[in-house]
Parts: sequence; C-alpha cells; structure tokens
Amino acid sequence: MRVRIVSIAMLAALVITAPMLVVAQPKEMFIPLLVYRTGPYAPSGIPIADGFVDYFTLLNERDGGINGVKVAWEECETQYDNKQGVECYERLKGKSPVLVNPYSTAITYSLIPKASVDKVVVFSMGYGMSAASDGRWFPWVFNFPTNYWSQASAVIRYIGQQEGGVEKLKGKKIAHIFHNSAYGKEANPTLEELARKYQFELTLLAVDHPGQEQKATWLQVRRLNPDWIFMSGWGVMNQVAIKEAASVGFKMDRLIGNWWSANDSDVVPAGEGAKGYKGATFHAPGTNFKAHAEILKHVYDKGKGTGKKEEMGAPLYNRGVVNAMFSAEAIRTAMAKFGNKPLTGEQVRWGFENLNLTDQRLDQVGMKGFTHAVKVTCEDHEGSGPVLIQQWDGKKWNVVSDWIAPMRDVVRPKIEAAAVEEGKKLSYTMRDCSKEK
Repeated sequence: MRVRIVSIAMLAALVITAPMLVVAQPKEMFIPLLVYRTGPYAPSGIPIADGFVDYFTLLNERDGGINGVKVAWEECETQYDNKQGVECYERLKGKSPVLVNPYSTAITYSLIPKASVDKVVVFSMGYGMSAASDGRWFPWVFNFPTNYWSQASAVIRYIGQQEGGVEKLKGKKIAHIFHNSAYGKEANPTLEELARKYQFELTLLAVDHPGQEQKATWLQVRRLNPDWIFMSGWGVMNQVAIKEAASVGFKMDRLIGNWWSANDSDVVPAGEGAKGYKGATFHAPGTNFKAHAEILKHVYDKGKGTGKKEEMGAPLYNRGVVNAMFSAEAIRTAMAKFGNKPLTGEQVRWGFENLNLTDQRLDQVGMKGFTHAVKVTCEDHEGSGPVLIQQWDGKKWNVVSDWIAPMRDVVRPKIEAAAVEEGKKLSYTMRDCSKEK
C-alpha cells in the first residue's frame, strides 16, 4: 500500500510539472542564414550577411524579438555554390526553420521543390525564379519587392528616358554583360522581347565564373561600341568589369549595373575610373535613417555588431537590413492572425502572402524614404515594385532618379506564361485565389 501511494504521488507530480516544462521552452523562431563570407563572391556576400544579422540583433536587443518572440539564426557558408547551399539547407532543416533566404538564384531553383514539402517559405528577395512571382502556381515562394524581369524593363525605361523617350531607342545598341549562370541569364528573355518591341540592337555577352578574366569581353565591347551597357554581375566580376570599362574609355554614366552590381566593393577598387557608374536598386543607400541610428545604439554601441560600423550604409549592407525587415514584418503580419508566439511555416507563409507594408509602417520601423510600400497578394508575390537608379560620385552613392515603374504590360504576361511552364515541370496545379483567405 505504501509503495502504491508513493507511485500515485510521483505520477501526480509529473502531471503537474509536465505543462510547466513546455511553458519554459525558449520562445524563438529559427531562420537559417545561407551566406558566403569566403571565396570570389565574398565582397558581395559579407555586407549582406552583416546587414541581415545586425537587424535581427536589433530586434532581439531592443524589442525582445518580434512581438516578444526572439529570432534565432545560424550561418552556413555556401560560397555561392549550389551544392553547398542545398547541403546547408538540409543540415539546418532539422531545426524547424520557418523561412529561408537562399541568396543565390541557382540555390533558389533547387529549394523551390522542397518548400511545399518541408513547409518552409523561400524568400528570394529581388532574385531567383521570376516566374514564381505568380503566387497561384508558387504559394511558398516570394520575391518581392520586385524581380529580375521587372528590373530589366525598368532599366530599359530609364535608358529610354535618358534618350528622350523609349521610341528613341530604335537603332540604339545596348549590351547585356552577364554572369554566365542561372542568375545572370534571368534577365535575357525580357531584354530580348524589349529589343524586338523597341527595335534596339541587343548584344548578350556572358562572363564565366568567377569573372576575373574579361579581356575578351571588353574587346568585343570596343568593337561593338554600344550606346549603353546593362550588367548583371556578382562578386569579383563587378569590380573587374568596372576597371575594364574605365580602361577602354567607356562612358561610365552609360554603364548600369543591376542591384547586385552596385555596391561600394564594386566601385572602390576602380578608383576615379568608377566615377559616374550607375546601378539599379529598390532601396536607398547611406545611413540617414532612423533604423541605422537604432542599430548603432542597440547593437554596435553594445559591442554586438557583426561588421565595422563605418561600413554601414553600403548598398548591399542595406540590402541585408531591408531583407530582414521584410521577413520580420511578414512574421508580424502572421502573428496578428495567429498570436504572438513561435509560428509554424504554414502560418508564416500566410503572413508573407498577406503582407501590406504601408508608408506609415515604414515610418514606424525607421525606414521612411528607405524603401517603398509593398503589398503582396495570392496572385502577386512580387509586389510590382518600382526601381531607383543610384550613381557613384567617387565617394558615395546618390539616388539620381525617381521611382521607375516596371513595364507591367510586358512583364506580367511573361510571368504568367512562365509560371504555367515551370509549375507543370514540378507537377504543381494552379490555385484559385478567390478561395484563399
């Protein structure tokens, strides 16, 4: 009888304490960071990773996380290599991530088939598969605030503006110098269609990985003598290209890099020769924003900064900051529906698809004027975002255009047609967005 009483008492104690153990579990959400701080793409990869980590550190230090739920992360080095990127994802998948930022178009393509199976959002902000902008076919993939096809059309619109109107593009010679990878090739179909529409002469010039040898490419440029050059480069390729452009005397204000080809690390090595070089972007450069002051106060002044505080504000550092902000605001959107607690991948996906980031909210997070408002829907995972052009003056980047709208009449039909094609390759079916809540 004594033994039986003790056993019942022990069982009662377990029943009482078990729920307390669950409550005591840390309140956090895990986000793996696929980075490349080493190799030929490190000059581009380091500032992005620093911006990403600094913003999440800010949220944890200042706010205790997102609505009190801490953000946890772990970096995994991919060296911008597809195989290593997939290995990183598979290794970190066991920690129940809710979203992943591949930071490589090739890695994004590899992770898309896994997203719906693993219930992990793939957020390829401004890169990846442009066809995934059609959320009816790709419910787990988001590339807002804009994609490569929209960027290409906005750059051509900008070039047209500089020439006195897009009708003046007829007969002009435009070259696209691109990284010979899935990323670099992504803009080509849109550029080819725009060349047919506006009757300019398009030349496509591929640069093989990693991009350190470009003599032959720039000999072709000298023979071609294009009116404009658009460049989709990455890492060391960018600084080599800008040096080569300067050496052949190409007018730097007619060389426009995409938003992965316009960072401090791309222009500083070319010295005075880089002055006038332009680049596309979807956020401002510099540190004249409340968000940067908050990062200084709550992160760097506490000795918890990731990089050097004087390197804050570089375009790719700001890219990491805005990427982390978009991620946090999508999670916050989901919490408004599901509660301030660690969320599942399905719940976070709902938050991404219902994100409505207004100018008022941007002001509240210290990013008024830093980027633009974004609204995501079931049909549109791109957000239809416009593009800015920034220019290097030898010391800093300056925004030299208003927001340039993409050519939706060209881009959206291409997205929808490509979504059908890419979706069927993966045996997907199209969702009826009228039934989504």
